[in-house]
Amino acid sequence: MEIVDVIIPVYKPDRGFLTLMEKLRAQTVPIGRIILMNTEQKYLDRLLYGTTLERQAHNITVKHLSKREFDHGRTRNLGVKLSDADVFVMMTQDAVPADESLLERLLARLRQEEAAVSYARQLPTQESSEIECYTRQFNYPDKSCVKAKEDLPRLGIKTFFCSNVCAAYDRATFDRLGGFVNHTIFNEDMLYAAKAVEAGCKIVYAADACVYHSHNYTNRQQFHRNFDLGVSQAEHPEVFAKYPSESEGIRMVKGLVAHLQKNGMRNKIPHVIVQSAFKYAGYLCGKHYRRLPRRLVMAMASNKEYFG
Repeated sequence: MEIVDVIIPVYKPDRGFLTLMEKLRAQTVPIGRIILMNTEQKYLDRLLYGTTLERQAHNITVKHLSKREFDHGRTRNLGVKLSDADVFVMMTQDAVPADESLLERLLARLRQEEAAVSYARQLPTQESSEIECYTRQFNYPDKSCVKAKEDLPRLGIKTFFCSNVCAAYDRATFDRLGGFVNHTIFNEDMLYAAKAVEAGCKIVYAADACVYHSHNYTNRQQFHRNFDLGVSQAEHPEVFAKYPSESEGIRMVKGLVAHLQKNGMRNKIPHVIVQSAFKYAGYLCGKHYRRLPRRLVMAMASNKEYFG
């Protein structure tokens, strides 16, 4: 059984991060190192002070960064350079393995299909709203799949869908393809997946490898998040101009409205419509950010350091 490294960007972690670390220690696949790419040392030090994790961190490597230094692509690439494992797993600090077989199943799917990357299913947490639960099911169904270049006419942009919330990468392929885009506001995972697919590699969705991960974003948060998404798409027309994502968004909203109607939750539909308007407005502003004054761009962006 291969040893894997786990790489996690960290910023202002809460106690849920300690749960993640405990769950990783219980995995059936041995972990070589857990590499934490931590932004602003004081927040991590404050959380870990006096915990068992602080005393038993023999296989944990911490690289501290300033907020200005963080970048979704470059920071992860730096984390990979600190690893010498044949497989590394990217995770986010708010993802929690559903069981002890998460890494084993991700790795099995990766090797079975000789893929560039395999990514996990994201399950809603107990605190998730009905809307968030449906969104997770829409994006992360219970059936695994393998995606490749020949699927582009059928799946379009979904062929490139991949998430670094939890994803296992073949290191040799990653190095051969040049890793993540070094400077990106968002979507470093999808941009890598697109590069891999175009190079003839496979992307695997491992529905049996599960993490709990969801957010009940406010309308304002949705606007900012989708602004960053729009910026990412505007800066990478080689991917998103050829395979636009708008149709997928419309399909999800229609499906959500039908779901709420079917389950006697019509009172939630106005919220869906308003939230969708915020998301689309943020997305459109992001796609046309070059036409906007810098002051407005900084006000709209979630990742303001990207424009620094």
